Amino acid sequence: MLFPFSYVFFFFTLLLGSIISISSTSWFGAWVGLELNLMSFIPLISVKANSYLSEAALKYFLIQALGSAVLISSSFLFQYFYILPHTLILLTLLLKLGSPPFHFWFPQVMEGLMWPQALVLSSIQKLAPLTLISYLASSALLNKLIILAATLSAITGALGGLNLSSLRKIIAFSSINHLSWMLVATSASDIFWFFYFTVYSIMVLSITTMFYSLQAYSLSNLIKSNQNKISQALLISFNFLSLSGVPPFTGFVPKWLLIQVMLNLNLFVPLFFLLASSLITLYFYLRIIIPLFVMVNPTLNFNMKFKPISFLSVSMMTKTSFNFIGLFLPLYFLLY
Repeated sequence: MLFPFSYVFFFFTLLLGSIISISSTSWFGAWVGLELNLMSFIPLISVKANSYLSEAALKYFLIQALGSAVLISSSFLFQYFYILPHTLILLTLLLKLGSPPFHFWFPQVMEGLMWPQALVLSSIQKLAPLTLISYLASSALLNKLIILAATLSAITGALGGLNLSSLRKIIAFSSINHLSWMLVATSASDIFWFFYFTVYSIMVLSITTMFYSLQAYSLSNLIKSNQNKISQALLISFNFLSLSGVPPFTGFVPKWLLIQVMLNLNLFVPLFFLLASSLITLYFYLRIIIPLFVMVNPTLNFNMKFKPISFLSVSMMTKTSFNFIGLFLPLYFLLY
């Protein structure tokens, strides 16, 4: 169920809140933008009368309200301290992002959402906090804390996604893992993290759109025998490989650029954890891809209602074609 037309106003104020936070010249203005963003996203979650959606909206509201309270309280300490309020603001923004060690709410909220709301939570809702964190990255101490949070995000996102059958939780822990790369990029350059964020948002758009069209929320839904289309299996597999950053797919390009930046900044230890976590995430992506190709074979299919090979809609191909740019145009060679 997509957002009804009457909810366009809330979507507009959601984007407006992010813009206010990004363009604000004070922490009070950033807090106002984050509050507007929060109060606009709650109606988008509760788009229909559903106990799971209501529970997810309540959890999201409580966590974000706690973060907003700490953020506005930290601003009172600027008259007496310098490092302490900035540190508290950084921890608050990490809480709003769902970054470890404050990640406990993110997979639970994601599990109660439908795919359109999950897309917004994974992409647009990260824009304002990441921008505010990039403003804090000018301090050497806060920069080290950001890199520490990025390392924890890489480890948590990789290990947390193992042995899961829920696609929404897999996407949630994948988002936590990609958040580690974006946090490191904020300490390097604003251009790098925004480029990574843009590529990641488009990749999540393609994969969530496909899951929404299939109404797949678990591995069993995804590989059920009446969805045996080779075109769907190929597109889902390519999307996951691009999301994991396997060359030559498009998702490899921002990681490749950020690896070079981290090597130039001598961030060898965080880079080791980020690369190791990428290998682990590739493992649980392959746990989804391999059954797709096994079950697409009609000789192994126990459902007699086998559907012939068919092609997806033009809109679906357009949204997923972004992941294939790296296949046909090796950008990483041009950017070397």
